[in-house]
Amino acid sequence: MALRHDARRGALLMLASTALFTMMSAVVKLVGERIPFFEIMFFRSILALPVVFLIVLRMGGGASLATQRFPQHVMRAMTGTAAMSCSFFALTVLPLAEQTALTFTTPIFVTLLAIPLLGEKVGIHRFSAVALGFVGILVIALGKGAFMGPMEPWIIFGMVVAVMHGVFSAATTLLVRSLSATERSTTIVLWQSLLMTGFTALTLPFVWVTPTGHEWLLLLVIGLVGGVAQVMLTEAYASAQVSSLGAYSYTGILWAVLLGWIFFGEAPGIATFVGSGLIVLAALYIMRRETIRAAQKRGTTA
Repeated sequence: MALRHDARRGALLMLASTALFTMMSAVVKLVGERIPFFEIMFFRSILALPVVFLIVLRMGGGASLATQRFPQHVMRAMTGTAAMSCSFFALTVLPLAEQTALTFTTPIFVTLLAIPLLGEKVGIHRFSAVALGFVGILVIALGKGAFMGPMEPWIIFGMVVAVMHGVFSAATTLLVRSLSATERSTTIVLWQSLLMTGFTALTLPFVWVTPTGHEWLLLLVIGLVGGVAQVMLTEAYASAQVSSLGAYSYTGILWAVLLGWIFFGEAPGIATFVGSGLIVLAALYIMRRETIRAAQKRGTTA
């Protein structure tokens, strides 16, 4: 899929996809009050398959499952499934805004995991950004009463799981980087979608709860909204450089605050806003340093 170099179009599509993904999360939280999150994940995955095939066709270059690196595709699908599991579970126990903020930690963990996995050297700038991100996590935790007395165990567990989403998502990012060296993007996308659908299907006999008519509708909405959001995200990346679009994805915290207040009566405290701001600043700074390093490798200045 050719890059169109239309920054305005890319920004608008990124903003729209972020809004839709946050709306999908709100519906997941709603239906997750009764339906197990593994079951929700299955419907999210299988209903998105037609959209994935559409994306593959739009990307061009042919669609093929032929690969010499099947174990790596399995590992990538496993980390992707784990990341989605953490995200969906956290939605069932945390306010929408807090869950959203804690899942923004992916760039922080990409930086940390790249040290042992890729042998990257991380300088003081990126280490400082990582430290700032962890301060943001602590601020959000303190806002829930952590370290200051008894705290609901499920809340503590939910916050840990939300942060683990960042770990698994970071591992997924690094695996995709590795696969991209030899595999076509269409091959990576196809294996990811098929394997994640298969993994979540394996859990159904153990967690199945028959949805009501209303819940069937909500599950359909999750699949369709998530699919449309994925198409918009793909089109955004086809319109402008990834590094120029990352900042727009953090508008998700604004949507999370709004939707959490409207649908769940959640009013985030000052700690959530401050902690979210620190995490976003850390992630943006890491993205900026990555852009500079990439430019230096090309022999140019950022």
